Amino acid sequence: MSELNDIDEKVSVSEKHSSPPDYSQPFSDEVIFEDYLHYAAIQRQAEEEAVRGSPEGQANPQSKKSWADSFIDRSVSWFSDHKGPNVNVDVGHAVAHARHRRELTVNEEERVNAARALRIASWASVFYLITTDILGPFNAPFAISQVGWVPGIILYFFMGLIAAYTGLILWRLYIRLDSVTHPLRTYADIAERIYGRTARHVCTILQAVQLIVNVGTICLGNGQALAQMTKGKLCFSICILIWMIVGMVIGQVRTLKSYGWLANSAVWLNLLVIFLSMGFVAHSPPNFAAAMSSLGVSPGPVKTELFATDLPLFSKVNGIMQMVFAYGGAMIFPEMMAEMRRPMDFWKGMAMAQMLIFSAYLMYGIFVYSFQGQFTLPLAFQGVSKFSWQTVGNALSLVSGIIAAGLYGNIGIKVIYINIVEDMFHGPTLMSKKGHIIWFFLVIGYWALAFIIGSAIPQIQTITSLIAAVAIMQFTYSFPPLLRLGYDVLTDAMAEDEKYIPGMGTRVRKDTWNDWSRWKRGLFSGRWYFKLLNFIIGFGGLAMACLGMWGAGESIKAAFLTGAATSFGCTAPV
Repeated sequence: MSELNDIDEKVSVSEKHSSPPDYSQPFSDEVIFEDYLHYAAIQRQAEEEAVRGSPEGQANPQSKKSWADSFIDRSVSWFSDHKGPNVNVDVGHAVAHARHRRELTVNEEERVNAARALRIASWASVFYLITTDILGPFNAPFAISQVGWVPGIILYFFMGLIAAYTGLILWRLYIRLDSVTHPLRTYADIAERIYGRTARHVCTILQAVQLIVNVGTICLGNGQALAQMTKGKLCFSICILIWMIVGMVIGQVRTLKSYGWLANSAVWLNLLVIFLSMGFVAHSPPNFAAAMSSLGVSPGPVKTELFATDLPLFSKVNGIMQMVFAYGGAMIFPEMMAEMRRPMDFWKGMAMAQMLIFSAYLMYGIFVYSFQGQFTLPLAFQGVSKFSWQTVGNALSLVSGIIAAGLYGNIGIKVIYINIVEDMFHGPTLMSKKGHIIWFFLVIGYWALAFIIGSAIPQIQTITSLIAAVAIMQFTYSFPPLLRLGYDVLTDAMAEDEKYIPGMGTRVRKDTWNDWSRWKRGLFSGRWYFKLLNFIIGFGGLAMACLGMWGAGESIKAAFLTGAATSFGCTAPV
């Protein structure tokens, strides 16, 4: 109940406006920002009542908060609004509003029911889905090798800390803006409600690009693994093509809950590969041939550095982008919350996943780099020189990799379906029979495009650096604080508005954004220092992304000049 109480406080009716709303005025079909806040608060209350009505809730109706719930209440209380918007959240008023407005059309009712049908995942499922990372921690040793011991450890820690902060921001924005009446289904939905339609298009394009490149990268990684297992006897492009076909089959699953047990197994498979490959690299020399083929590093003694002084600047920047890749799950956080039975519990799954990811990445990165130094490969388990040990790591990674590809492909296709099929062409809902048919063909086209991307840039380290700079930096480090900044400006500007009545549209507002008075309240009232902090973090992330794009471009140029691999060729890059 603590989170619900928090929302009620933030969107409560001010004391000077305690009279009941006047429903004699004509209602408007215009949806305004206050409507999202209003119905979100009702949604959270309904979810709390559902929990209390469950067998567990009835058995312990007066149960005390756990220490974890109490800790999180204190830890994130400063995320709350300094002064909440003047918005009515009484459920009875919402019912009255529903009686005075027109009935829902068949299509609108179908969409509301579809939104309810998707809300079945638990916070434990979210934990497994987040930790079913695109490459696991297998690029962490390579990232540290590009910057050295000191920058590698420090950057992994602070980037993980900021990623946890921005993840909490996305969670708080979601629970304040989502409802079955106005469901939040994608990252772009949050951007649109705060900054408008243009922001939605920017997020949609970047999200679609990141997801398709992620899937292409997994096809590439699995293709490399299969090429090593067959000792190069199978054409490299065919190795990638095989995983495209497998992806087309598993991509027919439409709900994230169906991936729950698969994601669970992928987590344990990744951990198994970590511990096995740590044992392998400790008793096996580096794979000098693969390092020469992939990185252009000549054989010699293993060397590690506190600071990587021998590498060019673009290589160091790419190393940092590999670290960004470790915390790239924020882009699909809203999609995960959209399928949760109780989104307020999302922080539990996210916190556990972030701690596991940080620990696994740093431990694995430090250990492998200490044994393999400059010969560390972008997929570290492929850097073992003994073929039988290579095969064990590759075989396990094939399974976890295709599960991760299925997850990212599932969400990527949903982004396309929601924004193009449903919104642009007003097509059938995803869970309908016609939606299933359209989904089938979208899956085929999506995985075919992933094959093209994976084959066109056959170097793992360059393609991951590029997508980290173009999209992951934005979704994890730049956009969340800027979204929170916009949310705070909007809600602080409501402080002097008239009492909010559902369905009255912008008639409740004292002034508009064409007036300086509203900008002044939004920017300088409330917790201005919190807004300034988010502004600095957001634009700092954008600046780092520009540097990363330059580094990725230089790295791709250098990779092709060294002849590491050719597009759509039969020679593997490892």
